[in-house]
Amino acid sequence: MSAPFSMSEDKAQNPTQDPTKDAAPSHAALARKYRPKIFAELIGQEPVVRTLRNAFASGRIAQAYMLTGVRGVGKTTTARLVARALNYEGPKGEGATIDIEEEGVHCRAILEGRHLDVIEMDAASHTGIDDIRDLIDSAHYKPNSARYKVYIVDEVHMLSKQAFNGLLKTLEEPPEHVKFIFATTEIRKVPVTVLSRCQRFDLKRIGVETLSAHLARIAKEEGSQADPAALALIARAGEGSVRDALSILDRAIAFGSGRIGPDTIRELLGLADRGRIFDLLETVLKGDAGGALKALEQLNRDGAEPGQVITDLADAVHAVTVAKAAGPQGIDPAAGEVERGRIEDLAKRLSMPVLARAWQMLLKGHDEVRSSPRPLAAADMVLVRLAYVVDLPPPGDAARQTTPETGAPKASAPADAPTSDTTSANAPVAAGKAPVSTREVRDEPAVFESENPAPPDFEEEPDSEPVPASPMPQSFADVVALAETKRDLKLKNALLEQVRLVRFKRGNIALNPLPLAAPDLLQELMRKLKAWTGQVWIVSTSEQEGEEPLGVQRRAAEAREIEALHAHPAVQEVFRHFPGAKIKEVRNAAQEPAEADEPPDDIEDDVFNRGGTS
Repeated sequence: MSAPFSMSEDKAQNPTQDPTKDAAPSHAALARKYRPKIFAELIGQEPVVRTLRNAFASGRIAQAYMLTGVRGVGKTTTARLVARALNYEGPKGEGATIDIEEEGVHCRAILEGRHLDVIEMDAASHTGIDDIRDLIDSAHYKPNSARYKVYIVDEVHMLSKQAFNGLLKTLEEPPEHVKFIFATTEIRKVPVTVLSRCQRFDLKRIGVETLSAHLARIAKEEGSQADPAALALIARAGEGSVRDALSILDRAIAFGSGRIGPDTIRELLGLADRGRIFDLLETVLKGDAGGALKALEQLNRDGAEPGQVITDLADAVHAVTVAKAAGPQGIDPAAGEVERGRIEDLAKRLSMPVLARAWQMLLKGHDEVRSSPRPLAAADMVLVRLAYVVDLPPPGDAARQTTPETGAPKASAPADAPTSDTTSANAPVAAGKAPVSTREVRDEPAVFESENPAPPDFEEEPDSEPVPASPMPQSFADVVALAETKRDLKLKNALLEQVRLVRFKRGNIALNPLPLAAPDLLQELMRKLKAWTGQVWIVSTSEQEGEEPLGVQRRAAEAREIEALHAHPAVQEVFRHFPGAKIKEVRNAAQEPAEADEPPDDIEDDVFNRGGTS
C-alpha cells in the first residue's frame, strides 16, 4: 500500500514548483495601507499636532501622554508617531522632532511595531498587577538602541484598580529614558490620579467634509471612480471614525467593481435615499398613515433596513429643527443642493412643537425597532403613532381650551384659533368622554401651513393677560436673588449650596452639581426661569470643577469682612469694654432704613453677640 501523497514529496519531484504561485495576492486593508507615517498625514487633529510641535521645539516633552477619543480617530497611530518623533535619528544627525522629512534609523521598525525599545501593550488582555510589575521592572533597564524606551498602552481604562495603583509611582517619577503613551476610548474610567500625571490630548471626530476629501484621495490612489455624494454617505456612516470610513470604502470598491456611486453605498449599507426619507417625513407629518406605511414597505423592498429608516427620519427631523432654530447656516455643509432645499422648505412649514414631538417619538421608536423580533412591524407602529399625534395641540393650548373649573373643553373657540384643534368649536362633549377627532373631515392637518395659514401654535396670543416677566438675571447671583424674591427658598438654598457655577451667559448656564444635589435640580431651574422671565433658559451639566458654591463664597467673604473689622479701632474699643462680645453679623446700614418712630438698634444688639444672646 502506497504512502499518502504529501506536499514534501510533490515538491521533491518538482523542485521548481512554487506552492504559492496560484494563491491570490494578499490584500492590505485600506485602514492599514494608508495609516499616516508622519504627522503631516494625520487629518483632523491640528490642535494636537500644533501642541506637540511647540512642545518638541521648546524641549517641554512630558513623561506621559494620554490620548483619548472615539474609535478610529488615530489614537494608536498618533502614539506610534510620537514614539517615532522621540527616537528620531536622521541621516544628518537630527534629533527628536515631529517634522520628519527623511526616514531615520529607527523609523521603519517603530511604524511596523517591531522595535525593541517601543513596547506596545494591550491593556484589555494584560489587566493585572503582575503585567504592570513586569512593565515597571523592564522600565529600569536602558534602551537597547534608541534614545527612549517608549511604552504604548492601548485601552488603558481596562487595567484593574491594583494595576493602576502599581503604576502611579513610576508614572510620576519615571526614569529619564522612559516615556509612557496611553490610549483610551473611555477616559472617564481612568482614575484621576493617573490623569493628573499625564498630558491629555483629546482627538476629535473627523468632520464630514475633511473625511470625504480624505476618502476621495484614497479612492483615486486605488484607481476607483467615486461620486462625491457617495463619499459623503460613507463619511456620515463612519461617524467621524477614519478607520470605519475606510472599511466601508474598502467594501464599496469591491462591491461596485471600482465605481462608487450613491446607489451603491445605499445598497451596501441598507440606507434609504435621502429624498425619499424627506418624502416619508412629509407624508407622516401630514397624518397620512396609509401613505407612510406604503412608502416604508417600498423602502424595505428596495433594501433599506427598518431601523435605519427610523434613524434617517430622526436625522431628518434634527436637520429641519436645527435649520428652523439657527437658520440656513445651521444646515450640514455636506448636504446636497436638493437636500438643502427640502430642509429649508420643511423648516418654514413645520412648527417647533411638532418637530420636538416627532423627535421624541422617533427616538423612542428607534429602540423599539432595534429590539423587536419583527423590525418592519415595529417601524410600522412607530409611523402610525406619529401620524396620529403630530397635529395634537401643544399642552399650553390644550390647557387654554379647557375651563378652569371643570377641565371640560370650552363651548366655543376664538375666531383666530389654530386649525390644529382636535375638537369642533361648537361640538358638545359628554362628561367623561374623550373629544371626537376631526381628522376625517379635514383635507390636511394644520402641522403644515396652508395658503391662508392660521397663526402657529407657539405664536397664538393667550386668552388672558400674561404675568409680567421678572427682570432678566445678569449673573448667577441674580438667579439666586430671583429665587428668593419668588419665595422659592428650597431652590434658593439648593443653588447656594449644591452646585458649582462653571459658566454663565444670558439664557445659558453650565453647572457642576454636587453629590447631594437632587437629580432633577437643573430641570427644575430651567422650568422656574422660563416661568419667571418669560424666556427659555438652557441649564446644562458640566464635568468641569467650576467655582466654589455661592454659599461657601459668601460665608468666606463674610468671615474676611469680620476679620477685617477686628482691626478697626472703634471695634477694638468696644471689645475692651465688653471682653466676651463677638461679632455675629455685618450689615450695610445704607440698605436698612430705620423706622421713623423707632430709635435705631443698639450696637450690641445689631452687631455683637454678648453672652450668647443678640
